[in-house]
Parts: sequence; structure tokens; C-alpha cells
Amino acid sequence: MDDSGSTVPGRQLGRYLRELRENAYVTVAAAAKELEWSAPRIWRYETGQVSMHPNDVEAMCRVYGASRETIDTMRALARETKAHGWWHSYGEAIKDWFKLYVGLESAATRIRHHEVNLVPGLLQTVEYMTEVIATDCPQLSEAERRAKADVRLRRQRLLVRAIPRAPQLDVILSEAVLRRPLRDRVAMARQLDALTVTGEQHNVSVRVLPLDAGLFRWSQAGTFTMLDFPQQVREPEPTTIYSDGPCGAVYLDRPHEIETYEEAWRSLAERALSGAESRELIASMAKEMSSAA
Repeated sequence: MDDSGSTVPGRQLGRYLRELRENAYVTVAAAAKELEWSAPRIWRYETGQVSMHPNDVEAMCRVYGASRETIDTMRALARETKAHGWWHSYGEAIKDWFKLYVGLESAATRIRHHEVNLVPGLLQTVEYMTEVIATDCPQLSEAERRAKADVRLRRQRLLVRAIPRAPQLDVILSEAVLRRPLRDRVAMARQLDALTVTGEQHNVSVRVLPLDAGLFRWSQAGTFTMLDFPQQVREPEPTTIYSDGPCGAVYLDRPHEIETYEEAWRSLAERALSGAESRELIASMAKEMSSAA
């Protein structure tokens, strides 16, 4: 599991490099000659079998006539393939089965999340996540709880990163999530306020599924996340469906599994309020929470 976080960026980088080479009409033999490398070395890079140094990536990109922006993006991906992701330094604060998810999340270009119980970790305020962690893990020490909170805060950075470009986050929340308060009602109001602010970011969409919306397709799916990866390559990573619980997680990526969850997402999107309507509802509920405190 230790290397799981870097396998997706590595395969993506290899596909990008192969496509750059082919679009430049450069053969493997010609590239190897120009770079003074062996042909098998280029093949191993293009198939994502080995990690790459950013300087080697830049050398290949220059041979293929890539733009500076493309080179910078490829270098960033190379850095992800060379080292364990940041999440590995948190030890027991992240379960092994969740490390795989964090690695996939960091490589995704779009994250779609349907939530029926809690505000998603990527959108939680410190106060909200602190109560969730304390409720789920009362046996942990204060330091261990802080470490878990630090993981969520670190994950949230991907929504504002510059290179690679931050992913698109599309969230559909059950109205019940908003009406399930923290012990501190004022803290819950601040969480709701944070949702309205974050939902206005250019790469974040937060929509509410009203309680009276009725059933949607595959309602039994419950909470799930759909991770989409870069598509501008011939063999992109398939969409990955993720669902977890207290004891583990499920990862799905077979065509019929993806289509089932695509149907569920389309049905949810048809029934959810618009972004503007959702922000209005969330803002009104924040006021209710504040006045009830």
C-alpha cells in the first residue's frame, strides 16, 4: 500500500509523455538517440513502471517541443511519482485503505461527492471536523485527534493548488446533513456559512438535495465519491467509485459499475437545487442555527 498513492500520477505522466512524443512525430528510437538514453528506458517511463526525475521529464518534453506550461505540469507530476505522498507521513492517523483514496483524490481532475450524513471532509471547518473525530474516536488522545484533523486540512489544500490545476469539486448534500447540528449551534452556523463561501469558488459546486425531492435512481447507493482523471490521453484512468465505512472501503471501476453510479449522479443532479438556490437555503439555515443558540 505504501506506493499506492503514486501509481496513478505515474501512469498519467507516462501517457502524457507518450502522447507528446507521438504528436511530435518522434519515434522511440529517435527520442532515445536525441536524449542519449536506451529505448527500453523511454518505454519504462511511458508505461509508468518507474518514477522519473523532473529534469528527465523536462528533457523529454523539450525534445518533443512542449510548451513551458506543459513542462511545468509534467515536472509537478514527476515529483509526485518520485516520493511518497504527504499522507504517508501521518502514520496511524490515516488508515491504509484510505491512503489509496487520498492518492487518487490528489490525482483527480474532478471529484463528485454525494453525502447523506456529514459535511464532506474537503469542506469541513476545524470545529466541525473536531467534533466528528471526537465522536467517532473517543479513545484517541488529543494529539492523535489533532493529527487526524491535520490530515483533513491538508487534503483541503488541493482545492486551491495551482500546479497541477485544482480539481473541480461537485457536491450534492442531503438536506439532512445541514439540519444535523453540532453540539455547539454557533459552530454549526459557521460551518454552514463556510459552505456558502466555498460554494462560490470557481472550481467548487455545492448543491442541496431537498428532503421532499423524493427517491432518486439507485437511492440505496448512499454516500459515494466519483473520481475522474485527465481525459486528454488515449488510455485515461477510468472513473473510480469510492465508498467507505468504519472498517474499510470499496473501490469500483468496472464499466457497468461506473455506468450505474453515473445514472445515480444524473438522477441526483436532476433533483437537487441549483447552486444559487442551495446557497440561499444554506444561508437561511445558518441564521436559524445562530438564532437558536
